[in-house]
Amino acid sequence: MRHGAVILVLLAAASPAAAQNAPQEENSDLNLIPGAVEKAPPPAAQPAGHGKYFLEDAFGLYSFRGSFAVPYPSPTPSRWADRLSFDMLDQWTLAPRLTASFSDRLSVSEADGIGFPEESVRNDPREAYLTWEALPETYLEAGRINLRYGVAYGFNPTDFFRARTSVAQSSADPSALRNNRLGTAMIRAQRIFDGGSLEFVYAPKLHTPAPLYAVADPVDPKFDQTNDADRFLFAYSFKLEEFSPQVLITHESGRTRLGLNLSHPVGDSIIAYLSWAGGAAPGVTADAIAFGKRTGTLPSFAPLLPPASTSRIFRNEISAGASWTSEYNVTVMAEYNFNQAGFSKDDWRNWFAIGADPVLAPEMWYIRGYASDRQLPMSRHQAFADISWSEPFDIENFSLSGFALGNLSDGSTMCQVGLNYDISDTWSLGAYLTGSTGGKRSEWGSMSNAASAIVSLVRYL
Repeated sequence: MRHGAVILVLLAAASPAAAQNAPQEENSDLNLIPGAVEKAPPPAAQPAGHGKYFLEDAFGLYSFRGSFAVPYPSPTPSRWADRLSFDMLDQWTLAPRLTASFSDRLSVSEADGIGFPEESVRNDPREAYLTWEALPETYLEAGRINLRYGVAYGFNPTDFFRARTSVAQSSADPSALRNNRLGTAMIRAQRIFDGGSLEFVYAPKLHTPAPLYAVADPVDPKFDQTNDADRFLFAYSFKLEEFSPQVLITHESGRTRLGLNLSHPVGDSIIAYLSWAGGAAPGVTADAIAFGKRTGTLPSFAPLLPPASTSRIFRNEISAGASWTSEYNVTVMAEYNFNQAGFSKDDWRNWFAIGADPVLAPEMWYIRGYASDRQLPMSRHQAFADISWSEPFDIENFSLSGFALGNLSDGSTMCQVGLNYDISDTWSLGAYLTGSTGGKRSEWGSMSNAASAIVSLVRYL
């Protein structure tokens, strides 16, 4: 840990420009209102010091399994890692109806086997865009935007801009991954009206797609990940009594998909929700192998293993669940996820049987890496549960959270417990314990990473 002393000096020397509370990664009840109108930033003047700037140091310890049913194609990663990041999020009023927004994270990482600067320095330009209120309640936006659709938490079928956007962070919570990620370069038009909105998005192709495991230049904007194809999207949100429907249509690379988000309050403390997307597409195996060949990672003669059809059929993705909030600041969520393009029981049996051959194992792991890169469930059926508790036992500025993601076919799980304590207006401490359970021939039990513990210290500026 050569830069450990430097990290402490930087954190201690930083002086606050504006006192802010530490961010909470827990879920907000507002996010449980799917289909609600997502209004563009208001044009009103913002007070000075409204941005969010901070330094974060995250140190992690990792443990790995010793043997595998399908051999890993690469050496075991480092058992420790440290990441120092400078993070910023700000917005400026340029004119009465024109605002500029910018969000970025610059990180320096250290671990065994990481080369400097190609692998250790990373800049993640999350957002950079202009918002213009051309007419009252009519907005035009242009630039890099993190556009989030969907109502679920473990998996959002209608989150059509999630692929290849991951940013290194301390928590593995899906809501944290969703909020802190790379945006997509696009033009967005939105019309707000009583009880709903109309929205049109065009995200142009700016680069050919990058290979799955490519090492990016530290200052690369990564448009070869977020803008490797032309994409069009239309969204219509409206009110229907106590429901909040949102209908979406998207088109990308010759594929058209439909989407629906729906929520409904049940009593005073429960919100039930449903998210669905569907369209003609091949299975995850065919998609992954085709992408590997197109980007040069896999040879053109690579077989389609396990044997799978390349034909496109209509496939569904569904997330259905409910959120309950108690009077004691406890929020509990339970959710079922279905990905028809994912692995069935037979697919998993084929994957383990074929992957047992060391020559074919790399291709098997490539399929799983492809699904992870696109933030898709690898299995056809999975369950997600989440709990968060703000100020437990009346401890001010303290929160607890936890989630579990389980394969309903083999019973394996991945789970995390997190805590966050705001030491002061400018210091925050977080800790995350993550682990996976299951046999060697299960989804989560076959992964190399068995458990991890990450401690995060944040200094707000």
